[in-house]
Amino acid sequence: MTTPLVDTPLARDAGVAVPLICGPMYPCSNPELVGAVSRAGGLGAIQPAALTFVHGYEFRAGVRHTLDLAGGMPVGMNALIEGSNRRYRERMEQWIEIALEEGVRFFITSLGKPRWVVDRVAAVGGRVYHDVTERKWALKAVDSGVHGLIAVNRRAGGHAGPLDVRALLDDVGDLGLPVVCAGGIATAEGFAEALAMGYAGVQMGTRFIATTECTAGAPYKEAILAARADDVVLTERLTGVPVAVLNTPYVQRMGLRAGPLARRLLRGSRTKHWMRALYALRSAWSLRKTAMDPRGRTAYWQAGKSVEDITDIVPAGEVVEACARAAAAPRQRTESDSTEKPA
Repeated sequence: MTTPLVDTPLARDAGVAVPLICGPMYPCSNPELVGAVSRAGGLGAIQPAALTFVHGYEFRAGVRHTLDLAGGMPVGMNALIEGSNRRYRERMEQWIEIALEEGVRFFITSLGKPRWVVDRVAAVGGRVYHDVTERKWALKAVDSGVHGLIAVNRRAGGHAGPLDVRALLDDVGDLGLPVVCAGGIATAEGFAEALAMGYAGVQMGTRFIATTECTAGAPYKEAILAARADDVVLTERLTGVPVAVLNTPYVQRMGLRAGPLARRLLRGSRTKHWMRALYALRSAWSLRKTAMDPRGRTAYWQAGKSVEDITDIVPAGEVVEACARAAAAPRQRTESDSTEKPA
């Protein structure tokens, strides 16, 4: 267990020095990135499909490699638990068991009801935080016994929520659990401001794509550096529901809306699970191909509105260290002020 440099409930639950999560990203969460964030004192999070399908590791070997790169510091794992596919659920159960056996004790669940994950992880002293976008989903997560909430706001990449940073904290902050800010933050100053607002930590995704350890293709990283917030648009063409991506010429040619037949099938009680599975397979292949493409020919690049504040490609550890300094500065000023003698 690491002594927190920035002491918050997330830092204590995850056993890290800095309450900063490198958001699990398909396809961008390669072991070198995850390990670098954890080694620097934050929490890198394994994304199992990225680890196996994109980066080619047998899962246990990939977990061990990531933990080695983390240098003995804690590493988390993402568990997508949407339950429409029995075979996928069985695979996720196996991945969680392996991660627990290898010493992972912090899990980020997304979609579905996380009760079964909580029961398994809590039994060995672990912690589970669940992705939520508004209060109704947070209440379901609380009912499932989670230990914290990842509050995904409207500025996030991927499947963004409908509320802004402040409104989402107001919406879910009274439920008695630590709340982590996910979306729109890419700077140390933004990290410190989120903590001052009352968040227990911050999850960054887009900022960590633009790092030296991330193996995303150079065109993807360069597009992040060049983009502004209004270059991020929502497309239904990847998963059937809106996903935040950069508005590249390829995206413009493809359009942002799913076709009429697809929308009808996604709404049908008997067809929506089949359509979601079809979209998941198609999007997995598309994102893998485009994110890693060194020539950027087919540009489906997920990103959040924090691109506005990303101007350079730096080592992931520098991001973590800058956040730690920014969060500590107000505390140091307060302590200094309290020890000053009156004139």
